[in-house]
Amino acid sequence: MRTDGHVLVIGAAGLDIKGHPHAVPQLATSNPGEIRNSFGGVGRNIAENLGRLEIETVLLTVVGDDTYGDLIMAQAAAAGVDVTAVLQVEGGRTGSYVAILDDHGDLMVAVSDYEIMARLDAAYLEQHAGLFEQARMVVSDLNLSPEGIETVVAMCRRAGVPLCVDPTSPSHAPKICGYLDQLFLVTPNASETYALCGMEDPIGGPESAVNAAKRLVASGVQMVIITLGEHGLAYADHAHAGHIEARKTSIVDATGAGDAMSAAVIFGLLNGIEIDEAIRLGKTAAMLTLRSRESVVPELTPDLLYEHLVI
Repeated sequence: MRTDGHVLVIGAAGLDIKGHPHAVPQLATSNPGEIRNSFGGVGRNIAENLGRLEIETVLLTVVGDDTYGDLIMAQAAAAGVDVTAVLQVEGGRTGSYVAILDDHGDLMVAVSDYEIMARLDAAYLEQHAGLFEQARMVVSDLNLSPEGIETVVAMCRRAGVPLCVDPTSPSHAPKICGYLDQLFLVTPNASETYALCGMEDPIGGPESAVNAAKRLVASGVQMVIITLGEHGLAYADHAHAGHIEARKTSIVDATGAGDAMSAAVIFGLLNGIEIDEAIRLGKTAAMLTLRSRESVVPELTPDLLYEHLVI
């Protein structure tokens, strides 16, 4: 892995609209609660976290030429992310995500509208080949089309740059199945792991999660981290495998916690930290995000991360 250059993050950027009921939600009726907006999208969240952790970061995404698109670009730039290559589509509608949380702040159900991501196609990616060639690492979510993902994999291989993937959702996860041996890092949750590549058994607990991580490594992935919510996470590479318990914390809003974990792990790996310690950084970033109403902690810095480091 190169020791210079930027991290190139590819994926969705949009508006998160989150409904948080005041009590146990009742179905098929209106629930009193609080509705909040924040900027989101898996790729954008990872990029902002990396920017706030002082990693040189370039974002490739697509937004509309509407107010939300303008605000997303301005906010990412203020966090230290290079947005000069972002495609702003004339007349386009910036992507959005509507999440209904339970009374504990955990996700119940969500609807994602990212049709605009179809514009993040092979032609757009090829226009930015230089960003791949100058990168020390590429991180992608799976909001891209299958053609877009195929292009990202091919361009990373051509540039000799490691590729990290966030599977994004169970519906998107199978898109990466044909490229497992091309991946440096993959960070699925339990349901995404089950959706990956014909895994026949759902994740039932830490032991089965560790076994699933080992199987993905055997399929060619160099490093796997499976997040298990309140049950912690499982990890594996060619030399290590294990489970790390979750640390109990108050949950204000779970949105973006997995993205923060991925970004902080990458921050650790880029700084030469071993996988188990990098994972502790990831757990810490996720914990801080769970306590925040925003999808990315606005106060995040390397110092804050180490100040709250999970031991």
